[in-house]
Amino acid sequence: MSSQASPASDQPGEPPAGLPPVELPLAGLRVLDFGHTVMGPTCGVVLADLGAEVIRIEPPEGDRTRRLGGFGIGFFATYNRNKASLALDLKDPRGKAILERLVPTADVLVENFAPGTMERLGLGWEALRALNPRLVYCALKGYLPGPYEDLPALDEVVQMQGGLAHMTGLPGRPLRAGTSVVDIMGGVFGVVGILAALRQRERTGLGQRVQASLFESVAFMVGQHMAAGAIAGERVPPMTARRITWAIYDVFLARDGQVFVGATSDQHWQRLCAQFGLEALGADPELASNAQRVAGRTRIMPELERIFAAMPVEEVLRRCRAARIPCAPVAHPEDLFEDPQLLSGGVMGETRLAEGLTRPLPMTPLHFETAPLGLRRQPPAVGEGAEALLASLGLDEPERAALRRDGVLAPAAGEAAA
Repeated sequence: MSSQASPASDQPGEPPAGLPPVELPLAGLRVLDFGHTVMGPTCGVVLADLGAEVIRIEPPEGDRTRRLGGFGIGFFATYNRNKASLALDLKDPRGKAILERLVPTADVLVENFAPGTMERLGLGWEALRALNPRLVYCALKGYLPGPYEDLPALDEVVQMQGGLAHMTGLPGRPLRAGTSVVDIMGGVFGVVGILAALRQRERTGLGQRVQASLFESVAFMVGQHMAAGAIAGERVPPMTARRITWAIYDVFLARDGQVFVGATSDQHWQRLCAQFGLEALGADPELASNAQRVAGRTRIMPELERIFAAMPVEEVLRRCRAARIPCAPVAHPEDLFEDPQLLSGGVMGETRLAEGLTRPLPMTPLHFETAPLGLRRQPPAVGEGAEALLASLGLDEPERAALRRDGVLAPAAGEAAA
């Protein structure tokens, strides 16, 4: 089944002159995406952006993520582009039978349900491997096999458990990161595992079950802090109270906002001093090395704070960039809608967020020379794309109509429920 572009979709760009057009890297793969919320759909959307045919499996009323409010109101639109939707009742034997006809046609299955859920539905790894020995079955869980494997988990739970919230917050006040960083990381690790299992399948002819998890993803991310604590021989403080590594690695107040400047080398230091009229400090032998500058921050920081406070953010950025010094404005997420780098780099897709509302959202941040990524399909309505798929499995229109009437299938996309 090929994905049809929505009228509001952006098509992938043309390859550079002189290079032949090439299919997207994962074209030809079929993925059954049982994901919900963020972790599973992240895994699915990366595969979809890379060209796989991803079929979103959800209940007839639609995945509950579609109806979230508050912090989660944008989850569905963000993580479900470039997918079709097959909405069916897997608790009804007829719905399960459709799924069992679909599994032999698939290369990959992704699920992030609570432990045991797929098994209770009769759709666990052992059952589906019997239907399709080549299937790569990716189970995204809270924990990998071990003492915790049957425990429920959430992004915020494992941020606390894995030390990330400690490193993000103030001393004694753990704080979750400001996005679903662990769900996203776990989903991306799922993609890595899937691609490795597909590569192994080329040699063995067999699929396998591969797992990624929230807790172990956090552990991977805080490994640098684990190492630092072991080397220092003491417990590491939060990043908000961290020991200073570089003398100038701070957020500064400018005249009309905030700006981050990071001078992490002796060359950065010399160019910073030359750009902002601090030649005397740049020539001072007591500030020649980073360690000396760390010790001399009480001399350096007031001067930089005074200079930056008198300039607009754009002037600080212009001068730092001219001197090749790492810097950035302190942005709000909505500022990224207008970011020239994102808008010019082909990583934004004009995405339907709600009826009559579209905005450019970031897609998978990869660049392929001969196969540009793009938004080929808007996040699907419940059941959108299912009709051709079901027909390809041999279900004719009277059968589909009967299943829709009985609530086993969602109404055809654009068709009101009876």
